[in-house]
Amino acid sequence: MAERGTAGRVYLVGAGPGDPGLITLKGYRCLAEAEVVVYDRLASEELLAAARPDVELIYCGKSADRHEMKQEQINAVLVDRALAGKTVCRLKGGDPLVFGRGGEEALALREHGLDFEIVPGVTSAIAAPAYASIPVTHRAVATSFAVITGHEDPTKPETQVEWQRLATAVDTLVILMGVGNLPGIVEGLLAGGRAPETPVAIVNWGTHPEQSTLVSTLGSVIADAEAAGARPPSVIVVGEVVGLREELQWFDNRPLFGLKGLVTRVRHQASELSALLRQAGATPLEMPVIRLAEPESWAPVDEALAAAETFDWVVFTSANAVTRLQEHLAEMGSDIRALKGPRVAAIGPATAAAAEAAGLRVALCPEEYVAEGLVAALADEGLAGKRLLLLRAAEAREVLPDKAREAGAEVVIAPVYQTLPTEAVDPQIVQMLEENRVDFVTFASSSSVRSFVAALGCDRAVRLLEGVCVACIGPVTAATAREMGMAPEVVPDEHTIEALVTALVTYYANTPRRMGS
Repeated sequence: MAERGTAGRVYLVGAGPGDPGLITLKGYRCLAEAEVVVYDRLASEELLAAARPDVELIYCGKSADRHEMKQEQINAVLVDRALAGKTVCRLKGGDPLVFGRGGEEALALREHGLDFEIVPGVTSAIAAPAYASIPVTHRAVATSFAVITGHEDPTKPETQVEWQRLATAVDTLVILMGVGNLPGIVEGLLAGGRAPETPVAIVNWGTHPEQSTLVSTLGSVIADAEAAGARPPSVIVVGEVVGLREELQWFDNRPLFGLKGLVTRVRHQASELSALLRQAGATPLEMPVIRLAEPESWAPVDEALAAAETFDWVVFTSANAVTRLQEHLAEMGSDIRALKGPRVAAIGPATAAAAEAAGLRVALCPEEYVAEGLVAALADEGLAGKRLLLLRAAEAREVLPDKAREAGAEVVIAPVYQTLPTEAVDPQIVQMLEENRVDFVTFASSSSVRSFVAALGCDRAVRLLEGVCVACIGPVTAATAREMGMAPEVVPDEHTIEALVTALVTYYANTPRRMGS
């Protein structure tokens, strides 16, 4: 028995069936606070990013033909870490107590006098049908349902599932882990009186981006499943509710469903684009190829700010410029009010929104979100004899300052950050490119194009993108991509992240998908 006050605590947490958004708030908190996370095959890898940096991660995944750990070993790990005084999150796919062996783990902990807490999760028995647009109950079709395992403990002397009795006992049958035993299940249900024409659905990888759904009938499903290559993990649904799928379909008919897209933006900005891609049904693969760093010197910025009232315009060419200036001013014990005096111009709506969120009033934002558009808009205001303070990256096109000077303006350039290549790229994503498992790549700046090429080498980068749709946020980025040997296929008219995703949707609505997508 463990001593009270010295042992740790184990949280048996249901991670949901795959979509990381389906974990509960309590489960997410337990995951984020745990010192040890013991996770299985169906627990989303994306969730592991929420764990603390010093967490001990232990994989104990199981599949039909491979067990990373036997259940007794998993129990022993939980006991060992808890006895060592650790806070442990046992992250389990679906719900820990719905065919998840959470009860066995809880008993093992109780035998050693260890504290544990069960945090329920969304079970695949309900979630997979829901994402396949099949309600397990419906007042006009089904008023009852049963959840049954199709894969029992192999050490049992005989099966405990009485398929013949279950056949007509409830309206909807939801069978987990049953694909391997499908012939026996079908035989039992037909023998029990379930009609051969009863609709059946097999949902593979439910709630995952790879989800696929086979719809058949009880009399035909064995042959159809074999022809389709149905395999675990799958949820089988038997009942008239399957007929509602066509009318209710919502998850797998989204415009980018099943596609994988590479997001190359700076890490702190990638989430916005990734979220929009997910909403459209795509799987974003985040591989930042650039990072932001401080300028070589803040002296030009500090000198310009000290003379802020002598400028007619302060010009921001990116949202990053606004953020970096804010951070620098905060470190200096000042704030954005140091810019009092000049009018504010922003290259586009995202930059303007960042400036206004910082407390600035944006007086000018061009209709065309490129340097040429911004300098033209400034020229309309009159540039002759004006002083411009340009806050930007150290590496940038010289179109804006050159054109402004040609129009008679005095331009002071004060870099507030540098754009540098990342030190390394994700080898797993590079492998996916090698294996033609990426459908499109997005570039939100010329620097991201150059850094992508620098990270992989020009010839290799171009080769890896053969057959991959190249999507660029605007014409300047697209021109850089062409210089590097790429062939951009998607360039939105409006140069924003939202427009980029909309343009991808339009592209795929009118372009046949390659095999496997």
